[in-house]
Amino acid sequence: MSDIPPVRVEADGYALDIAWVRRSFDRAARTYDEAAVVQAEVRQLLLERLDLAAIEPRVVIDAGAGTGRASRALKRRYPAAHVIALDSALGMLRAAARQQTWFRRFGRVCADAARLPLADESADLVFCNCMLLWSDPDAVFAEFRRVLAPRGLLCFTSFGPDTLRELREAWAQVDAHSHVLRFIDMHDLGDALVRAGFAAPVLDVDHFTLSYSDVRRLAADLKAVGGRNAAAGRLKGLTGPRRYAAMEAAYELHRLEGRLPATFEVVFGQAWAPATAAAPAAGQERRVSLEQVRRELQRSRGS
Repeated sequence: MSDIPPVRVEADGYALDIAWVRRSFDRAARTYDEAAVVQAEVRQLLLERLDLAAIEPRVVIDAGAGTGRASRALKRRYPAAHVIALDSALGMLRAAARQQTWFRRFGRVCADAARLPLADESADLVFCNCMLLWSDPDAVFAEFRRVLAPRGLLCFTSFGPDTLRELREAWAQVDAHSHVLRFIDMHDLGDALVRAGFAAPVLDVDHFTLSYSDVRRLAADLKAVGGRNAAAGRLKGLTGPRRYAAMEAAYELHRLEGRLPATFEVVFGQAWAPATAAAPAAGQERRVSLEQVRRELQRSRGS
């Protein structure tokens, strides 16, 4: 057993209103794809990383499938595999149906990733893009480990603590309430992988920056992708105009070359289900630089 203490979303600062999360993503199903610029870029990068994995999966789970863009790409990459788009928001899965073609069809399952309706060791690949921030990583990783067959692969992305730091800092100048979701650090995600029994985790971080003419356009994009504040300790009710104006004024301190930046820290991770039932030792976590991964991808494309 690992002696690393668990970091859960139930802990102070990480607690989520799960019902609010589902409602937000149900409402965002029609607007998600147009506004999900970072999520789409990160999805493509995560798909490219599969070039480094010599696997021919029979069953693929797209956990947190959203509108099904990754599910379609995974079916294209692994045409013989049974691809399952899994999401807790029914509205997202309805949108995902439009990504299917006559020759590229995938299953759709509405379920919580922390309680997968799948048999033990029934999947060979779990692909999870930008979903972990809306869940308890310990519970989700334990389920991924349960359903992955020996030598099965988990590939995922999540958002790290620097994400939306400008917005968080601006709100901190106004009051002490939680206005921006707290994001889990790469090292804590690595520890959670070890606790779940995964072998040889590899994690790295990259940063993306979007720019906006004003804060209201950033807020509109976050709402469009379902990224509303789901913290259980958030301020309930409407934000008064004075308080919002104070936040806007504080955000102006970040303006560069006429634009307001919005930072997104993206954690990329992968890990393997062990070949045997024995859990890996706590010291097996491995980290590599993003530049190393990029060099390997370029080498694989050139071969």
